[in-house]
Amino acid sequence: MRQRHFLNLLLAGALALPVLSGAARANPVVLFDLKSGKVLEHQDAFKRWYPASLSKLMTAYVTFRAIAAGEVALDSPIKVTKHSAGEPPSKMGFKPGSVMRLDNALKMMLVKSANDIAMAVGENIGGSQAAFADRMNAEAARLGMVGTHFVNPNGLYSPDQYTTARDLAVLVTALRNDFPQYAPWFSIEGLAVGKKALPNYNLLIGRYPGADGMKTGFVCSSGFNMIGSATRDGRTLVAVVLGEKSAISRAEAAAKLLDQGFDTPAAGSTTLAALKPYGDTLSPNDMNDEICKKKTKEEQSEAAPTVDAKDKPKSPYQVKLDHPTLIAVGLGGATGPAPKAFVDQTDQNYADVPLPSWRPDKPLPAGAAPAATASAAAQGDQPAKAAN
Repeated sequence: MRQRHFLNLLLAGALALPVLSGAARANPVVLFDLKSGKVLEHQDAFKRWYPASLSKLMTAYVTFRAIAAGEVALDSPIKVTKHSAGEPPSKMGFKPGSVMRLDNALKMMLVKSANDIAMAVGENIGGSQAAFADRMNAEAARLGMVGTHFVNPNGLYSPDQYTTARDLAVLVTALRNDFPQYAPWFSIEGLAVGKKALPNYNLLIGRYPGADGMKTGFVCSSGFNMIGSATRDGRTLVAVVLGEKSAISRAEAAAKLLDQGFDTPAAGSTTLAALKPYGDTLSPNDMNDEICKKKTKEEQSEAAPTVDAKDKPKSPYQVKLDHPTLIAVGLGGATGPAPKAFVDQTDQNYADVPLPSWRPDKPLPAGAAPAATASAAAQGDQPAKAAN
């Protein structure tokens, strides 16, 4: 009887632990229900990690807050500075001085994961990279992202730019709940820049049933990061996966988590708000040698090769989308108010980029390709050397 009681106690303890299917995972994950906040699975949720381009989700959040506050509008001009134009790929490749609408800039940042555009958004809205990073950190603190710190808006590697899977889950919750009007932007299948098609790096989009967001990220030190969300029968689940070995494996890992989640009742689970810190919360994990040492540039890229279905790809997330829906973006059309912080800034880093008088750009003629398309096309396919 005593032995049976002991076994029952062990079983009860096991059921209280996070549900981890199969072998123990080597990287942080969080799976949660967006509406209820209930956590269905987690491991190393408070482990410090390099976010790479998942940083752009906070860049978007700060920008959405600026729009809501009346600082800028969706049609406000975003000007490419010399500094932002010099950011490494993934990028659009527009020349310094180019101007675009803020909404187009955000779509390029979220879908193409363009580092140059993310930096331009940050510099224009914040006045400088450092000032915008301060706003990112202020929002992180307000949201309770206790294990997060930013130094740039695009996620390029810095030892001082880090986050956790739990904090990213908190950020996603704020994005989706505070600004539902922008949710469709996270599920765009691809962009059209003139005649150039730029697919979304999120391989769940268009391939996983119900997939509707959110973002991918990669630098050598972070490995392949991903936040994938999907909605079925009115229930939205979000999977945060950090430190995978490839663009394909992170999509497969996120899909597996989502599959498990849709098969798991949410009752009795802990919530993001109630999840307490555990494990090592201070030492960042650096995957540079494992991910990029002795690897080709193609292997150091988010741009996973896609193939036709008839060629029998190894993964369903390698299949090319048939007739993907592309959203047209480009330069011009910025008729809204200019970001005041950018106009007011006097940083000498911008001395060679004349401050504009901010007269509205003339809309592009019907059917005309956006300016600087050739430059964008030339650089749009380059391997992701930095944050994607």
